[in-house]
Amino acid sequence: MSEIVQPSPRRAGIGAGATRTRVWDLPTRLFHWALVAAVISQVATALAGRMEWHFRGGYAVLSLLLFRLIWGFIGGRWSRFAAFVYSPGTVMNYLRGRAHPDHLVGHSPLGALSVFALLAILALQVASGLVSDDEIAASGPLTRFVSNATVKVATHWHAGLGKWIVLALAGLHVLAVLYYVLIKRHRLVRPMISGDKLASVGIAPSRDDAASRLLALAVFALCAAFAAWIASLRA
Repeated sequence: MSEIVQPSPRRAGIGAGATRTRVWDLPTRLFHWALVAAVISQVATALAGRMEWHFRGGYAVLSLLLFRLIWGFIGGRWSRFAAFVYSPGTVMNYLRGRAHPDHLVGHSPLGALSVFALLAILALQVASGLVSDDEIAASGPLTRFVSNATVKVATHWHAGLGKWIVLALAGLHVLAVLYYVLIKRHRLVRPMISGDKLASVGIAPSRDDAASRLLALAVFALCAAFAAWIASLRA
């Protein structure tokens, strides 16, 4: 088992001896920014009452979430769920200042909790939207396959508490990024654009070659096709 240490600038990959390492593969970066754009569009279309576009955005979010679920098992080293599923003890050590150097490469324990929370609430929001019905003009494609009671609960959640939890978690995520960038001086945004971070020598990079990108494209195409099939069930 690797020793848990307080990361120094050198160990964190900031000082001498650091090397530029591919951390976020291109499919993960595209997923991240596409999801940001899709969530913003969902908020905007809901506020504007453009429900047809809201449904289309929902199918896009569904495609992206399905892709991320699969990519979390077959993607690059630091995009895999195994790289940022932490035990409670590891989280507590991180909070006490005894972080492992790897925590400054991919997602930190707190960052991982934020990612999982956002993915979970977005998945729940999409699922509830698929079986929601506002009884005016917007009805999800799967409403006819569930009971009226389920539709009522899903609609209440989707248009009420679920929406506000999504906004709260998204806002908290942005504030956390700003805190790490402005206060702790950790570069979080640039690596999600370029894919690279300065890391300690010996840190395993993520695979990000043409073959893995083609695989990601094929996976996303299948996810989008599934979402399109779900959309076709709408009465």
